[in-house]
Amino acid sequence: MIYVLIGMSVLFVAIGFIVTENNAKYLLAGYNTMREADREKVDIKAYIAYFRKFHIFLGISFLIFGTLLYYFIDENAGGIFLGVYPILAYIYFIATSTKYSKGTKWNKVGILILIVTLVFVTVLLGYGFKENTLAFDSQSIEFKGMYGETLTEPQISSIELVNQIPRITLKTNGFALGSINKGYFKTEGGETIKLILNSDNKPYILFTKSNGEKIYYSAKSEPNEKLLNEIKEVLPK
Repeated sequence: MIYVLIGMSVLFVAIGFIVTENNAKYLLAGYNTMREADREKVDIKAYIAYFRKFHIFLGISFLIFGTLLYYFIDENAGGIFLGVYPILAYIYFIATSTKYSKGTKWNKVGILILIVTLVFVTVLLGYGFKENTLAFDSQSIEFKGMYGETLTEPQISSIELVNQIPRITLKTNGFALGSINKGYFKTEGGETIKLILNSDNKPYILFTKSNGEKIYYSAKSEPNEKLLNEIKEVLPK
């Protein structure tokens, strides 16, 4: 994640210098679609100066705060910050830059889009961080929550503990943030596996289906060894 923080920080700072007063009518979103009469209402020189200062601050603060959260709290906190902080920062930027574009609706549309995006990201994060629990009896095992499913007893080939998961090269359809990984991922060997990892607690529980498909599970609220023993008591086979 630290490389993502560095890369995005560099990108934010670079944006501040890429957009200039001369190329704003081509590169600056919103401004580039305005009619010439509306552009004349924008103090583009002052706006670009503020635009540059904001992006320099955003890039530097993004790296500093993100790194502190990653190393001194945990990877999940860093991941939340990575997704939410830029949106909040841009909402602030657009709201405070209205003084440079009097008489236009340019900024209002941007704020609305960002607020909708923030709500969507917040809901997605909340759902993704909610722990997927297991419910089981002598007939089936149910994975509750995001990317959940139910396995009946005939669909289960084996259940065991493993210390490692295969090296992941691609997320094909899933949620991945910090130590939380849920959904379908492709391994270095080209195999598609399902991860339902609420944490990085090891060993993981590996469910192998009768058709060869694999699900790796890790609980957050209790040891995986204890959970597996409880499963075996009701599913002795």
